[in-house]
Amino acid sequence: MSRHRIAIIVGSLRAGSLNRKVAQSICAFASDTLDCGIVEIADLPLYNQDSDSAPPPEYVRFRERIAAVDGILFCTPEYNRGVPGVLKNAIDIGSRPYGQSVWDKKPAAIVSVSPGAIGGFGANHQLRQACVFLNMPVMQQPEAYLGNVTDASFGDDNCLKDGPLKDLVTNLAHAFADWVDVIVRSRRLLAEDLAHRS
Repeated sequence: MSRHRIAIIVGSLRAGSLNRKVAQSICAFASDTLDCGIVEIADLPLYNQDSDSAPPPEYVRFRERIAAVDGILFCTPEYNRGVPGVLKNAIDIGSRPYGQSVWDKKPAAIVSVSPGAIGGFGANHQLRQACVFLNMPVMQQPEAYLGNVTDASFGDDNCLKDGPLKDLVTNLAHAFADWVDVIVRSRRLLAEDLAHRS
């Protein structure tokens, strides 16, 4: 299996974000197959369609980083039964100008993390709706609504401690690596087949 480049989008800006720690754990647990990097979204100005013709440098940098990777890992909290505004803003910026979305056909996984019991279920599914429109093949299983997560779930290295949660996230990390590999190889084979036929 190839080692695929993954952009991580974290939907929380908090310095001690639980979602950021889970994202780092996923990358650590699948480091042999995933080359991960967090793409920061805090500096992105609010999306404005008037900027499509002359986008600010923050838009350009963000779109270039997303375009260069093989897959996307979203890690998000839930705010008011939905995704945080900063994450929705990043999605909108990457999807424009119309017809030039950098999300198109990128394999993705969605992980929602919360100290609450339902694990960000609403945000997870709201984000899935957006990914359908963006034409992103999203890994369906294992699902990842991680509830009852606290700072105590992590060790000094900010990775998950041994236990059921770490086992679940490790399985998810390897499943995501397999998912990205399947999608990337399928697209490559299809392109080769089309080139052969032409």
